[in-house]
Amino acid sequence: MAFTDLLDALGGVGRFQLIYTGLLLLPCSLLACHNFLQNFTAAVPHHHCQRPANHTATNNSGAWLRATVPLDQHGVPEPCERFTEPQWALLSPNTSVHGAATEPCKDGWVYDRSVFPSTIVMEWDLVCEARTLRDLAQSIYMAGVLLGAAVFGSLADRLGRKAPLVWSYLQLAVSGATMAYFNSFSAYCIFRFLMGMTFSGIILNSLSLVVEWMPTRGRTIAGILLGYSFTMGQLVLAGVAYLIRPWRWLQLAVSAPFLMFFLYSWWLPESSRWLLLHGKSQQAVQNLRLVAAMNGKKEEGERLTMEVVHSYIQSEFASVRASNSVLDLFRSPAIRKVTCCLMVVWFSNSVAYYGLAMDLQKFGLSIYLVQALFGIIDIPAMLVATTSMIYVGRRATVASFLILAGLMIIVNMFVPEDLQALRTAQAALGKGCLASSFICVYLFTGELYPTEIRQMGMGFASVHARLGGLAAPLVTTLGELSPVLPSVGFGATSVLAGLAVLCFLTETRNLPLVETIAAMERRVKGDRSKKDASKKSEEISLQQLGASPLKETI
Repeated sequence: MAFTDLLDALGGVGRFQLIYTGLLLLPCSLLACHNFLQNFTAAVPHHHCQRPANHTATNNSGAWLRATVPLDQHGVPEPCERFTEPQWALLSPNTSVHGAATEPCKDGWVYDRSVFPSTIVMEWDLVCEARTLRDLAQSIYMAGVLLGAAVFGSLADRLGRKAPLVWSYLQLAVSGATMAYFNSFSAYCIFRFLMGMTFSGIILNSLSLVVEWMPTRGRTIAGILLGYSFTMGQLVLAGVAYLIRPWRWLQLAVSAPFLMFFLYSWWLPESSRWLLLHGKSQQAVQNLRLVAAMNGKKEEGERLTMEVVHSYIQSEFASVRASNSVLDLFRSPAIRKVTCCLMVVWFSNSVAYYGLAMDLQKFGLSIYLVQALFGIIDIPAMLVATTSMIYVGRRATVASFLILAGLMIIVNMFVPEDLQALRTAQAALGKGCLASSFICVYLFTGELYPTEIRQMGMGFASVHARLGGLAAPLVTTLGELSPVLPSVGFGATSVLAGLAVLCFLTETRNLPLVETIAAMERRVKGDRSKKDASKKSEEISLQQLGASPLKETI
């Protein structure tokens, strides 16, 4: 008997599981707001050079702007340079000035505040020579996500799932609210880093608690709901950002709810599975009785004793092995091939996903509309992905979505800039494919690794996803060298990852999970022997055909 059998006896997927899952997925949905928050708090408005300090003309004068700021090829004022001396001749109709000396914006910039009353770009002048600092801030946030995965993952094994989760809620609420009151870009980056750490703490521990309290038949639905909660968070962000334009108030609006999550999280019971594995049987039994009572199985809960509970998990205790290390992911040939391929897949998926989702202004449409579209497209895309995983298979689904997304990104480079609607639609489709492949690869990775190193393999693979998220803003900065480089980088890595899935990973649909590394090696060798036997049978058939009367007659 296993622990899931005990959960089935206490009501299966009952009222407790539904309420518990809902309370954990609600904060996860708002995490998406923080992931994509810089699309709005760091939006870059139209801007041009401020007038020199020794001139007294009104800054908003159209005549003054025309005489002091050159126009680009589209007839828009240059954002990063001005004439050294005012060119008053330009005020005359059909007049142009060639070879006039220009200089950088030494006195600051004038920003268009019609859409965004304030952003961090306006506040700290993150434009022109300082424009890369905007992408640096997002990379610092993703570095926090990477470090948080290691810190909170380790704490979860030692202190349980609940304690790091409660702390993450508090840290996010405090860091987000405090950031809104500081006037330093350095402080902004520090608090964004702390908020990034909490992303991993909340996602990892919420997923662990949902899975460990959910019977087997409810885990697939719970995983899908986690993906949809993240999608709903993107739609919430579009609406909240549209209603609250100043960046400090927007930052506060998406951070304050985590104080409420911190308060009610004290009610959430710790994972009884973790409590039992760490010798805290009495608390585990109390939690299980609470589950039974909420699920309408109070009598079954009252009959629970520590001896009965231990009888359910005895087999799981027997399979626990404490000697695993990261090196186990590379020791045997089969595991090594899987690990190396998944490193590429997770990194490529993440770098392309965040590369698309974090640069919405380039499409030239309303940023709020694009954010909503990028969220809505995930809903049908994940439905298609789920259906395809069930009826077609994991490998073909993951590879198809990755290759299709990469091709969409690359083809988008050849669409004229004046066809903004088409460019946006293609990018949204590519982003939906990447979001779907993310959901698929989570399940695929768990099925590829054997039980004894499954958690370690999942953690190691997810680290490369965080590295991809960290690298995405840096790849975007390559656009300073050539506008096509970011798209080529995002598209090519996605296509290569899809081809790697087809070439190096095996299908796992309808196959039982492998328990040990040795069993996985035997499965791989068995597949090879079947292929060799098939080839030999074909050769024998051909030899028989060669000696057949039919061939002699021909």
